Amino acid sequence: MASRTAHPVLGTRSLNRATLARQLLLSRAATSAQDAVAHLLGLQAQNVKPPYFQLHARLAGFRPAELAELMESRRVVRMVTMRSTIHTHTAHDALTLRPLVQGARDREVNYFRKGLVGVDLERLGELARAFVEAAPRTMGEIREELLTQWPEADPQALSVAARCRLPLVQVTPRGVWGRSGQVRLTTVEQWLDTPAAPAAPAPQAVDDVVLRYLGAFGPASVKDMQVWAGLTRLREAFERLRPQLAVFRDVNGVELFDLPDAPRPDAGTPAPPRFLPEFDNLLLSHADRTRVVAPEIKGRTWTGNQAHCTLLVDGFLAGLWRLEEGTLTVELFGKASKKDEEEIVAEGERLIADMTDHGGRGSVRFGSISG
Repeated sequence: MASRTAHPVLGTRSLNRATLARQLLLSRAATSAQDAVAHLLGLQAQNVKPPYFQLHARLAGFRPAELAELMESRRVVRMVTMRSTIHTHTAHDALTLRPLVQGARDREVNYFRKGLVGVDLERLGELARAFVEAAPRTMGEIREELLTQWPEADPQALSVAARCRLPLVQVTPRGVWGRSGQVRLTTVEQWLDTPAAPAAPAPQAVDDVVLRYLGAFGPASVKDMQVWAGLTRLREAFERLRPQLAVFRDVNGVELFDLPDAPRPDAGTPAPPRFLPEFDNLLLSHADRTRVVAPEIKGRTWTGNQAHCTLLVDGFLAGLWRLEEGTLTVELFGKASKKDEEEIVAEGERLIADMTDHGGRGSVRFGSISG
């Protein structure tokens, strides 16, 4: 095996450009929304609108109706997967990625064991499955149904156990652009009328996801992928794949893996401004996020539990934004050149035109961030 010091070093800007290329953020891709959702292994979807804004930043000619139609035709779904958070996945990935993280969801239930004394989790799963497959249910309805069986249990713990034990999807119209709907849940198998993958993924299935992760987020370390997935013990899969992977180091000596033929653009490649929604996976899928977030502004995309929409300038986190009544307010962390400001305004005007009903009648203005 080659010594660690023999691996080429990728600097921060090189990692930045490589990641942006995989994330379709160096230039908008001429691909379908469905193919983009698959390539990115899903879109963070804690809120309803972020998946639409994620695709607008990445795809040429994207309009919200394209993803909305995929939701309504059940070719993409919303469900809890990586990091115990809601993601928008293709139907295929909903059936295959959830089993990959099921072990983590089972461990999550252990944190609520005090509220589940006397509860048979196997029986809970069976009852909850029958209940939601009879008709989509709200979480409150699921909780009340389970309380009839275990009235002494903690209601929140019962809810968590049902969410973790079952692969639940949020049925439409929830998640459809321009429509509203209460969160109602059924199983992914019921919604897609298709059996899920085995509960314990085979090594080949894990290896396949490692390769896909590198294709969307690489070059990356083992720990990076573990952060993205909310899993541990992935080293074995990387070692199985090592002979077919390219290996690098970052400036701190951390070993990074990559697909040999994946794009790794020159560090000087231009990166246009991009408006990203809250919870974009670009900012959440690496243990070391300095490839996008400079250390001095770490933590500034959050206020309490509220995540803010973020702006990339020259490929790096540079500010926050909000869109209200056709006015896009941009708040920069530092000074921007006149050229950068002009490009930010142009990109902002595109966002308003494509993603609001104000068309070209909106405006972009610059605010300030205190602190």
